[in-house]
Amino acid sequence: MAAYRRSQSGGRRILIVSYHRVVSDFTGELQRSIPGLLISQETFRRHLEQAHAAGFELASIGDAVDVMAGRRTAKKDLFVVTFDDGYRDVYRYAYPVLKEMGVPAITYLPTAFINTDKRFNHDRLFHLLRRVQERRFRPDYDTMPSPSVELLGPILTGQKTTSAALDDFIGEHPTRVLTGIIDSLEQQLGGGEDLVPEQGDVMNWDEVRQMARDGFEFGAHTLGHTVLTLEPTAVVEKEIVESKQTIEREVGVQVKDFAYCNGWYSDEMIRVLKQHGFRSGVTTEDLPNRVGGDPFALKRKVMWENFSLGMMGDYSSSLTVCQFDDCFGVLGMSHPVLGHRQHVFPQAAGSTNVVVQEAAAAEAAFARATPVEVVDVTAPVSGTPPRVAAGVTGAQVVVAPNVALAPEAAQPEELQ
Repeated sequence: MAAYRRSQSGGRRILIVSYHRVVSDFTGELQRSIPGLLISQETFRRHLEQAHAAGFELASIGDAVDVMAGRRTAKKDLFVVTFDDGYRDVYRYAYPVLKEMGVPAITYLPTAFINTDKRFNHDRLFHLLRRVQERRFRPDYDTMPSPSVELLGPILTGQKTTSAALDDFIGEHPTRVLTGIIDSLEQQLGGGEDLVPEQGDVMNWDEVRQMARDGFEFGAHTLGHTVLTLEPTAVVEKEIVESKQTIEREVGVQVKDFAYCNGWYSDEMIRVLKQHGFRSGVTTEDLPNRVGGDPFALKRKVMWENFSLGMMGDYSSSLTVCQFDDCFGVLGMSHPVLGHRQHVFPQAAGSTNVVVQEAAAAEAAFARATPVEVVDVTAPVSGTPPRVAAGVTGAQVVVAPNVALAPEAAQPEELQ
């Protein structure tokens, strides 16, 4: 299957993998965080070892772009490590492993979060719903922004997971609407420090600079972790350009690479990236990268802990290699979610939004494909060890008698 993917890709595979949070205690963190964002330090190290053993060259994002453009000939398939969001866990637990093993990596930073105590909207919402469980609280939608029921209703009735509902919601509403709903829910719950998740903190600039001094790269990921396909050009340019300039000013490095929030991108966003000197943009489309392909639509495989757990709940080398070789994709068992979107330019109040009809790739017919669910962490599994079983229990949120929040499933593509 690796050989088949290699032939499809133009002679060499260019596998770009995406991680979010590398943690020391996966079992403990599973009780309070979105599962699809987590991987243990031990499993992360094994991924790097496994990639090397499988014959990959552990390469930089620049190497990947050069091979795709034909500026460099690769003797081996390439394996590129990327991190989204700049979680402090990466500095604490991934950075030492990467440095020890001599593996290059790039971290994409939403710069308005660096050096702050702020948390991302997806982490805030997940945490608030845990508090809803504890307090058996029912939201008052009448005092919240009107789209609140569209987001929270399917979650609280068990129709959707938090991540699936978020993915659908932000496809129709700008980030500021989501933030307004979360703020309103916090107010209804009475405020207080316990409504802010302790976990999910991000790096500070000193930590970023330390990694940069050791040769690790950083890319832009907007200012405020903003999905830009629903924003006007002025906002697109501000989020892209100022995030780039902030990193360059604080770290003293040139920023050439960008990660699309949620993996969603448009022709308008690519135009802005090119205009301001970027060389690449990464999506979360789990598809092969092809030699000669578009460097502003780089495909990535999003990885987390359970993608490497075998039937007995322990680490499986075979399953990990299957992930790297894209066995499930070759066999038609997975259905990647494509990130290319039409750009919707919001208009003044009372007028109709303008949708830009963009040139769609051949893959655009599958833009609404169902996300792959390789592992269902919510289903009972015979022989599952306590560290997995505990996470299943911890993902249940009861909002009122006889009403439950759907357990969080494995949908990492939806949370970039």
